[in-house]
Amino acid sequence: MRDLYSNVAAFQALTPAVQGAAVQGAAIDLLGAGRVSFVVNTGAIAGSGDYGLTLQDSDTGTSGWTAVAADLMQTSAPATLAADSVYRLGYIGHKRYVRLSLTKAGGTSIVAGATAIISPYTKPVA
Repeated sequence: MRDLYSNVAAFQALTPAVQGAAVQGAAIDLLGAGRVSFVVNTGAIAGSGDYGLTLQDSDTGTSGWTAVAADLMQTSAPATLAADSVYRLGYIGHKRYVRLSLTKAGGTSIVAGATAIISPYTKPVA
């Protein structure tokens, strides 16, 4: 059966907007989830914007956020994001909460947004 729809859940990880500074996305709770990937969409870049992506994890979801080690993150994103592109990031760590972090090294702004796609243990997804 080719039914992916019933086997994944999607959550807004970064509200689509013109981002003019570094920003952290929403905390994604992995309780009951087997795995998570983030899909990031970029749009226009203004003023030679130099933005990148990384992940942060936490045990509580409210504090103690730390950068995810490179060996616990899978990514197709380059160091500097390109306009009008799509990137994937995967988390293979063991903390309960994870979030996307958009970093800024320079420039004016980038249009960006992201979705977290989770594979829950209980399927089908309602």
